[in-house]
Formats: sequence, C-alpha cells, structure tokens
Amino acid sequence: MKVIMLTNIEKVGTKGEVVNVKRGYARNYLVPRNYAIYATPANVKRIVNIQAQAADEEEKRIWELKKLAEKINAVNLVFVRKVDEHGSMFGSVSETDIAHALHQHGIDVHKSLILMDKHIKELGVIAMQIRLHKDILADLNIRIEREGKEIPVVATEPEPIIEDEVIESSEPVEVEIVDEPGLVEEELETIFETEDIVETEDTEVKV
Repeated sequence: MKVIMLTNIEKVGTKGEVVNVKRGYARNYLVPRNYAIYATPANVKRIVNIQAQAADEEEKRIWELKKLAEKINAVNLVFVRKVDEHGSMFGSVSETDIAHALHQHGIDVHKSLILMDKHIKELGVIAMQIRLHKDILADLNIRIEREGKEIPVVATEPEPIIEDEVIESSEPVEVEIVDEPGLVEEELETIFETEDIVETEDTEVKV
C-alpha cells in the first residue's frame, strides 16, 4: 500500500515522500499516529505543499544540529574509574555513560548516535564522534582518569646556606694587647715538669 509520509521515520521514509508499506503497518501504525496518509488522488495533490513544509523544517533542523555540534565540540568529559594494581580498569565507559554526562552539560543526544565500536576500558584521552545527522558529525573528547590519582610532588631546590658575612671596613681596627707578667714563665714551668730528662756524662738531653 502506498502512503505519503508526514514525518521522518528511519528505514521507512522522509516527510513528503510516497512509500510503499504493508497494509497492516499503514492501517494500524502509520495512519492512526498521523505519521502518514493514504496516497489517494486528493492527498497526492497535497504532496507539493507537504514537501515544501518538510524542506523548511529540515533547513531549520540542520541549523539547530550544527549549533548542537559546536556545543559538543567544546565539551571535554572526564570519567573517573577504579584501577587495580596491574593497571586494569574496573568496569568501562559506555554510550549510556557518555549520554548521561552530556545531559549534565545540557546536551541531550540519544546513545545510539554515539559512534563506539566497543566500551572503553582503558585510561587516557579518547576522541570519538557523534552522528547528529547524515551530514553532521560532532567531535567529542573524553578523558578517563584513575580514581584517587595522586597529586605529583614538585621537587624544590634546597635553599642555599648563607655563611656568616664578613664585614669589611676601610677603617683601621685597634687590637688591645694585654701584657701579663709571669704568664710565659708559668707555661715554661709546666712544660719542664712533663718532659723527661736524660742525663749523660757531659750534657743533659731533653727528649
């Protein structure tokens, strides 16, 4: 059965397009939900107006999607995951995780639009794309970090030891010499008492 699409349905048709579908699908789903109308002669005459309206809506939609792509391009998502002692990450980052994180930034996209071959299970920076339209791709950067990541300690050089400064002066310095009589004699007596005296036939030799 031929129907005229009033909205875009993936793998079925776009608005204003005449498509051939099963009778039950048209009667029970498309027409009751106002997704399509039967392609009668009277409705076929409306195709031009329907297609013009669809073109205007599509142009507006593309403009909005381009703005959304710019917003996604400016976002950097950060996920924190636990890692074991061997560096293996517990769990993963999925399309659902990314869609939820984008929602927190005020961006709503369906997880099916996020292009991922598999869930991410490693730390680091990953670049991926989101297909907003067949001709519009948004670039998204995400970073996965280790939970409890230690803050690197920046080594600092030890402060130089400042030696006592020597004050130089051009003025002469006066030194007072105290003359204490008897000081030298007392020192000599102490030396003589501790030294051994060896006597010989003619002379005494101090050792």
